[in-house]
Amino acid sequence: MRFKNIVLVLLIFASGNAIAQNPWDNLAKRPSTLGLDQGFLNVSSSAFQIKLLKSSQTIAAMKPLTDTAFNFSPEKFLKMRSSDGAYQLGDLNLRIKGASGEWKKYSTATKRGMVVPLPVSGKVLAAAILNNSLPSDIPVLIERYWEQEDGVLILRFKIKNKSAADIEIGSLGIPLIFNNIMHEESLDDAHARNVFYDPYIGADAGYLQATRLSGKGPALLVLPLGKTPFEAYSPLLDDPTPRGTTFEGFYEWMPLTKANVETDWKDAQPWNTPSTLILKAGKSHEYGLKFILSPDIRSIEKTLVAAKRPVAVGIPGYVVAQDVDAKLFLNYKSAVESISVYPEGALTIKKLPALKSGIKAYQINGKTWGRATLTIIYKDGLKQTVHYKVIKPEANLVGDFGNFLTTKQWYTNANDPFKRAPSVITYDYDTKKQVTEDSRAWIAGLSDEGGAGSWLGAIMKQLVQPNAEELVKMQQFVNQTMWGKIQVSADSSKYGVRKSLFYYEPDSMPAGTYSKNVNYKSWAAWPRKEADNLGRSYNYPHVAAAHWVLYRSARFHTGLVTEKNWKWYLESAYYTSMAMVKIAPYYAQFGQMEGSVFLYILKDLKKEGFVEMAANLEAAMKKRADHWRTLNYPFGSEMPWDSTGQEEVYMWSDYFKYRDKAEVTLNAILGYMPTVPHWGYNGSARRYWDFLYGGKLSRVERQLHHYGSGLNAIPVLNEFRSKPDDLYILRVGYGGLLGSVANITEDGFGPAAFHAWPSTLKIDALSGDYGSNFYGYAVNTSTYLVNDNTYGW
Repeated sequence: MRFKNIVLVLLIFASGNAIAQNPWDNLAKRPSTLGLDQGFLNVSSSAFQIKLLKSSQTIAAMKPLTDTAFNFSPEKFLKMRSSDGAYQLGDLNLRIKGASGEWKKYSTATKRGMVVPLPVSGKVLAAAILNNSLPSDIPVLIERYWEQEDGVLILRFKIKNKSAADIEIGSLGIPLIFNNIMHEESLDDAHARNVFYDPYIGADAGYLQATRLSGKGPALLVLPLGKTPFEAYSPLLDDPTPRGTTFEGFYEWMPLTKANVETDWKDAQPWNTPSTLILKAGKSHEYGLKFILSPDIRSIEKTLVAAKRPVAVGIPGYVVAQDVDAKLFLNYKSAVESISVYPEGALTIKKLPALKSGIKAYQINGKTWGRATLTIIYKDGLKQTVHYKVIKPEANLVGDFGNFLTTKQWYTNANDPFKRAPSVITYDYDTKKQVTEDSRAWIAGLSDEGGAGSWLGAIMKQLVQPNAEELVKMQQFVNQTMWGKIQVSADSSKYGVRKSLFYYEPDSMPAGTYSKNVNYKSWAAWPRKEADNLGRSYNYPHVAAAHWVLYRSARFHTGLVTEKNWKWYLESAYYTSMAMVKIAPYYAQFGQMEGSVFLYILKDLKKEGFVEMAANLEAAMKKRADHWRTLNYPFGSEMPWDSTGQEEVYMWSDYFKYRDKAEVTLNAILGYMPTVPHWGYNGSARRYWDFLYGGKLSRVERQLHHYGSGLNAIPVLNEFRSKPDDLYILRVGYGGLLGSVANITEDGFGPAAFHAWPSTLKIDALSGDYGSNFYGYAVNTSTYLVNDNTYGW
């Protein structure tokens, strides 16, 4: 099966005419200005086989010599992306303050012109003056050099002030163009050809890692050349390549950001202190990047150390509860000159004895709730930032979460025309109001991840911290609203799960039911027939989990669940699981979000001696697992590529001892779930389109600790429990586990995810699909005591 890009913004918000347009066809029709007809320049370093366009001297192909069948660059789309505005690796963006005092933008990608080649010798592979691709009024001369030094591929820019006056460069960005375009790729081809990349926005110590979807090596590391700090990581939103489910977009490495912070980022708190460059008349300044390879993902930190780069390792990670003693280890040749914290007092740092290896050790304690940045200055002048999130003690955090859900989000309108009461309903943290209507029916409809998220979170909270008052409400919801309304309670479709209780049918509803302020001209504003559809398998695990939690609450606690007995809930969990494969078979062929709940239900059926039910459920799940075993990468879903089915695929593959498929799945997870010294990216499983489906600020954007973090932490930590010497997967998995609760606010609101764009850098205001994330926390929360060979206890 090959998949085409779905441009979700158009699908959700645009008119029928716009939907009919194919943005990829439109891209291909744009005039080609990159000079493809001028041919290519083939060069190589000791690690890469490089193809440069003669006309622009930008990268066309970048292949590791260890695997020349693989290409880090999107060469397949070079012709389609050869028009003005399409960024290439080797381009440069900058903003310069003009005489008027305003910042003016310049980019070598905006309007292509032939570069002027410069003579090459020694370590230089290719060099050129770029000004033919820049407006004539730009006050700088820009030269670009591709070089090899000590086996390392280097991209170097020399910027000279050619004017008679000093100038200020307040923004500088180096576009990072690697092959994350999955348009019209099969799942097999995408895992073989494509990469995802994530930043460590760590100032002078920053780097970018590009990892293959398969999780196989080599991995590409992009490092700073000289003083080229990784100050910010910004999306290239003006690139014409259509962003959607098969293309997240490109980004740029930014060493200067003052101009951005003063203008389009003025409402956000940046990760790092913004900087600027005053370039004297006639003077030059250089910035650049290095490209090296790590043999595999797990060896990235070893590769960094070998490259004499500072490496920070946080244990258990960078989400620090206020009652936890965390540790930070720094591995760098230079001694530490100073360590500071912003905001002041948010963290305390205590120096510990260095390890035998010479690695520096510190104890970190979180004091003030919220983001905190640790800035380390080394004696050689290098500046490193490590980004933390301080949270409440987990018991307090979970308690606040449950209280918020069952008070602020508890919906009791007995006259609701859609019969959604009593329930825990979607919430808007900006307006501090419950969301009772939305153009996306499911958001207000108590189903789908985006609508079920809140009640699922409230139910799962009872698994780890049961509360008698909250469980009274959960029973009311399950027995009055979920059973018989969300879930069919009679007839041949019994145990089927509806897509939404809310729907848009103005002709059949009383006047005033729908607000004029909501745009219902969208495919997502489902009529009742679509809302009643039982065919979306992904809705079944939410309901099964609710039954299962009430079973456990009734079985293992006295007096907390009284409306029905434990047997009814366990049987209902079983019948819901079986209904998924019977009533919603198409999507049931894929791994489900929270699909691990079926395994937990199976184990409890066996413990309770429900032999026939257990046998039936195991047989149904084995049939699915057998199908997955026939596929190279069984990670399909409603979307062409996804990061949420891996949870269930791994768990059943592991259960049925299909270790080959479990290993493939784990490696794929490690390919999109990094560990870096930044709370937002550490253990943050890749997701970039669900703000469209479950967020308030709807756009294609890297989501930090979306529910993929909590769900993918389940298989990763399961693997660690069978391989307790593998600290790497413990760090990744625990990063996802704590990341799943990192975005909960101080008063207990659980948001869909955190917005990664530097213009925003805050949580989304909608509760949306957060419940799936908390599910991952609830079934996986755990403590590990490890005596590691490198880091000790």
